[in-house]
Amino acid sequence: MPHVHDLADFVSDAAYDILSEEAQTQLKIRVLDSLGCAIGALDGTPVRALRAHLADFGGAEQATLIGGGRTAPDRAALYNSALVRYLDYNDSYLAEGETGHPSDNLGSVMAATEYSGGSGEDLLTALAVAYQVQCRLSDEAPVRDKGFDHTVQGQYAAAAGAAKALGLDPEQTAHAIAISGTAHNALRVTRTGEISHWKGLAYPETGFTATHSAFLAKRGITGPPEVFEGNKGFMHSISGDFELDWSEEDLERVTSTIIKKYNAEIHSQATLEGALELKREHDIDPHAIDEIEIDTFDVAFHIIGGGEEGDKTIVRRKEEADHSLHYMTAVALLDDQVLPAQYDQDRIEAGDVQSLLQKVRVNEEPAYSDRFPDHMVCDVRIHADGKVYETHKEDYEGFHTRPMSWDTVSEKFTRLAEPYTDAALRSDIIGAVQTLETIPATDLFALLAEVETPDGR
Repeated sequence: MPHVHDLADFVSDAAYDILSEEAQTQLKIRVLDSLGCAIGALDGTPVRALRAHLADFGGAEQATLIGGGRTAPDRAALYNSALVRYLDYNDSYLAEGETGHPSDNLGSVMAATEYSGGSGEDLLTALAVAYQVQCRLSDEAPVRDKGFDHTVQGQYAAAAGAAKALGLDPEQTAHAIAISGTAHNALRVTRTGEISHWKGLAYPETGFTATHSAFLAKRGITGPPEVFEGNKGFMHSISGDFELDWSEEDLERVTSTIIKKYNAEIHSQATLEGALELKREHDIDPHAIDEIEIDTFDVAFHIIGGGEEGDKTIVRRKEEADHSLHYMTAVALLDDQVLPAQYDQDRIEAGDVQSLLQKVRVNEEPAYSDRFPDHMVCDVRIHADGKVYETHKEDYEGFHTRPMSWDTVSEKFTRLAEPYTDAALRSDIIGAVQTLETIPATDLFALLAEVETPDGR
């Protein structure tokens, strides 16, 4: 039997009661975290452009947009996924050769659940499927070193989640996954060199096309059944051979994903926590800093530290700033935090942060690389006033060794959603997510439609 049919059987057999109590809790925590990120992104420049694009093109009003309005389900998946992703503040999964953001699948699952009239439990089950598929393919079939983006695993995950939410049968599910997996292999250049708006829109585009693929399969359109193992298929052309027995898989991988404490690229989190701890413990004046030395693991060095994915001392816009360890460390020390405000264009261009980021030196430490992804090891040394202040970090609050609590994520949600909601609406959304398995999914979508967009719509 082709591998895609094994995966389709796994998707079809998935059920909410298979999830452990801990996985159910962690899944709802990630929904709340993602919705906070989404609401906080409503004023983003590319988000506004995307909203105008959808308004111009229109679409059958079958799925809710966060912030109000309705459109076709695949377009709702695109827009709502863009909201979740734009701030680069949503969760992550660390595999040895791949880093992804499984909550990127939420927009697809929401749209498909609403179209099919599903329950909150249905939404959570489909999302758990998407998490499992993306994370396990990241484990077994990483593609970053081959020049492809992590959205490649996402094209299978989002299609699987959408198919589950739509209630497709195993045959239709296999075709949905096959269509999506064949058509949407993206390049890693998205996140290297001069970084553009596409960094935040690449996975939303995957969610759009994967959701579209699921609807095509629902209508009877077929896809290549040997998408994984066939001649010129995924294994032959991109990943190489791998073994993954879907009949042995559960829905627990969500418990291994991690949540961001700071609005910053995931591999920076321990460094930023360490730098801020040093500043606060020793009352360091950032204007008196002569040099900041960071020893970190290879993935952090190459993606955000100036390694193979480009110079990180040239920072001109948000997309470059939130992928520069130099910028993120400098702005954290200057502003005592890294939140969306730290990526305002005026803040990025300010002389103090541009000067301090040039004093950051990032080094790859092989011994720390050997311990990734189970640990996020780094050293931070701040040279100031003739002294050296140093700390060693193994993790951060939000890593799987120090999970973030429901209350802390609720505080994060409140901080991000506050500009666009009143206290009553925030409380209602938090309550709806906390009891999501007991309510119709439309109850949550109706609340999200009440969120105010920056232009008042």
